[in-house]
Amino acid sequence: MHKALRAYEKSIVLALLMLAVFLSAIELAIILFQQIMTPPKSLLDVNEMLEVFGFFLMVLIGLELLETIKAYLQEDRVHAKVVFLVTLVAVSRKVIILALGIGYFLVRRTLYLHATDKAPPTSE
Repeated sequence: MHKALRAYEKSIVLALLMLAVFLSAIELAIILFQQIMTPPKSLLDVNEMLEVFGFFLMVLIGLELLETIKAYLQEDRVHAKVVFLVTLVAVSRKVIILALGIGYFLVRRTLYLHATDKAPPTSE
């Protein structure tokens, strides 16, 4: 009875996690398609790229988490290497999104300051 319950738990956990990763990948494809098809076609602005990269990295985290859960269920032990990789991808996602946000802010600020410096000289 205990083995049957354990097998049932394993199948439910794997099925739910695989469904979540699959749906996230479908959502990523939909978002990417919508962003590419909006005018101007095949050009993404920074906010759209942030959304796409964030979602892509989230799908990658889900895949790594699926690998971690699969290894745990097969061997009844947690692989530190896989957990570390999942954590590294999750932290990297946050850092990349933060860096892109800061870069976008600095570019916009520079363009604004550059535009105001080139104002036509006033005649006295």
